Amino acid sequence: MFGNIGWGEIIVIMVIILLLFGARRIPEVMRSLGQGVREFKKSMNEVTSEIEKKPEETKPKEEKKG
Repeated sequence: MFGNIGWGEIIVIMVIILLLFGARRIPEVMRSLGQGVREFKKSMNEVTSEIEKKPEETKPKEEKKG
C-alpha cells in the first residue's frame, strides 16, 4: 500500500503524531493538511491549463513577404 512501509511502521508513526499533537488537535491538523493539498492541486491544475493554452496563443505568426 505505501511502498516499503508496513503496517507496524504506520502504527508507530500514528502513535508519534498522537503524542506530538494530542487527540484534540489531530482533526485540526488533518483539516489544514487537506486544505493545503486541495490548494496545491488547484494550483497545479491552473498551471497545467496555462501550459496547455500557451502554445496555441504564442505560435509565431507568418510574415507576409512581398
